[in-house]
Amino acid sequence: MQLIIDQFVSALLEYGEFEEIDRAYLTNKVLGILGRDEYPEAQEINKEVPTWTGDLTEFLVLLDRLAEDAVSRDVIPDSQNMKDRLTGQLVDIMTLSPSAINKKFWSMYEDSPRKATDFFYKWSQLTNYIKTREVAKSPNFLYESPYGPLEITINLSKPEKTTAEIIAEKSAPKVNYPNNFLCVENEGYLGRENYPARSQHRLIRFPLGEQEWALQYSPYAYYNEHCIFLNTSIVPMSVSKESFKRLVEIVSVFPDYFVGSNADLPIVGGSILSHDHYQAGRHTFAMETAPVRESFELIGFPKVEAGIVDWPMSVIRLVSEDKKQLVEAADKVFRSWKEYSDEKVDIIAYTGNTRHHTVTPIARKMNGNYCLDIVLRDNHTSDEHPEGVFHPHRKWHHIKQENIGLIEVMGLAVLPARLAKELAEVEGYLLNQSHDIAQYHREWAEEIKEKHQVTLENCHEIVQNEVGKVFLEVLKDAGVYKDTNEGQEAFRRFVAQL
Repeated sequence: MQLIIDQFVSALLEYGEFEEIDRAYLTNKVLGILGRDEYPEAQEINKEVPTWTGDLTEFLVLLDRLAEDAVSRDVIPDSQNMKDRLTGQLVDIMTLSPSAINKKFWSMYEDSPRKATDFFYKWSQLTNYIKTREVAKSPNFLYESPYGPLEITINLSKPEKTTAEIIAEKSAPKVNYPNNFLCVENEGYLGRENYPARSQHRLIRFPLGEQEWALQYSPYAYYNEHCIFLNTSIVPMSVSKESFKRLVEIVSVFPDYFVGSNADLPIVGGSILSHDHYQAGRHTFAMETAPVRESFELIGFPKVEAGIVDWPMSVIRLVSEDKKQLVEAADKVFRSWKEYSDEKVDIIAYTGNTRHHTVTPIARKMNGNYCLDIVLRDNHTSDEHPEGVFHPHRKWHHIKQENIGLIEVMGLAVLPARLAKELAEVEGYLLNQSHDIAQYHREWAEEIKEKHQVTLENCHEIVQNEVGKVFLEVLKDAGVYKDTNEGQEAFRRFVAQL
């Protein structure tokens, strides 16, 4: 442990804004967090410590060893949440204060927005706020669909809780601080048994209209530089003209990122509807590269190009160099869609006073212009589809039954962790090997058997391809206007009344 502590302190000296004179101070900070009253084996601090030559992976291994030491001495319980709490405290030793990291970010921003975000992204990885190793464990593959390459990821990055941890969470006293997982009170929060550690968490603040907003990265990223923009005040999520304006302004400030809002209604909405926020990142999704199928003119908006995107969900693309006209055009589409019904194709705007229509808007810079993709959403239910008419239908629930949110809308499936093991059992079933296939996969597996000559060499690829096909069907289910003659004619009726 003496060697590990010495190496970790050397890493703090290299990565943080410290000098060699700080070694004893840093060592004592580490000892305090580890619950050690003295240096291991009561030896003096060795001035001839090993030279720190490690990379991020080696740094994370040192963190693991320090956490294991604390567990072995009963300083902390053996739970992932409490290990994260301790390692968060350790890296927080070198983490700049919120004010200092903001000064550094905006100083770099004067050179270029890319330089500033590169710094903050790498820092969030270095401090283990972004769980790079956990994210890397998630299987990822592509499905070449008729609409472009759909991305599939099985989300293993969030740690699976043990039964003991779940019981402990349920029995823990209720605490209303922080208010939610997004609010600014998370910045530097130590964490507790039933709440994630955020000691090293930092936010980049900036004005957005008359409000203050903030940038943070997602700890369990689904794609490159997955980040979140959030209102620093706790305001319920909503989609409005102001949303379109904010999205366009954000891509003005951060031109390398797309930014989008989840829809603001249940079934089609995001996971945290209580706090206004957007998701963003430096990633090219298949929907972005999908072409416009049909162009049309929006009367009153001569500077806006408009068209229907060739995509399984129902998307209107608006492009302009004029931000004001673009926002006004998006608002026109949104206001019209909120009130629009077409019962011939089961599109129902209201049931009584309950609204069913909203949109999922996504903004980005494109060849010097501003682009807003407006995805039409409808959350009404029926006897046949009680979870939602435009929600993944029950036939596909063995693969995907959660809401289709912003990320999936753009062509990236985030599938549940259970599938990592379950798909391996499906492969065993297809190969007539020993297996424990879930009952709800059997009908699907039989269909695969009928369609393919499955061999040991091609089985894995076939199963991945079939998962991709299911995701495509899920997107089609969520599309309010189907890619059929009847569906596209109905889409044209909506466009015509615009």
